[in-house]
Amino acid sequence: MRLGRRLKHQRVDESLSPTEMSVLGTLARCGSATPGELARREHVQPPSMTRIVALLESKGLVRLEPHPDDRRQKVVSQTEQAEAMLEESRRKRNAWLASLAEGLDEDEWAKLRAAAPVLEKLAHLTPPSGS
Repeated sequence: MRLGRRLKHQRVDESLSPTEMSVLGTLARCGSATPGELARREHVQPPSMTRIVALLESKGLVRLEPHPDDRRQKVVSQTEQAEAMLEESRRKRNAWLASLAEGLDEDEWAKLRAAAPVLEKLAHLTPPSGS
């Protein structure tokens, strides 16, 4: 958790909250979505997501377009500006991690390589219902 928190601080645009960065990351990974879908993916209430999307739109990082099947809804997409910012943030985090990794010895690298598949699996598991 500590490493995750430290990584969150390695971002290009300090004016964005971790939640706003997370929404942009979700759009980058999953593609365009309605605000309701984003709220579910980010585990926030729909009114909160509406505010987050409005902030990101005002900063030119997302655009809202009419939903193709439901005129009452909008679809949120990231802009090229958001794509470039995410790429630069990713580059900054990777460089920061690489500088930390220089301090690992061969035994620690071997342990890290062995743990990587398990950590990847944990990252994609869904908790049992009720948790």
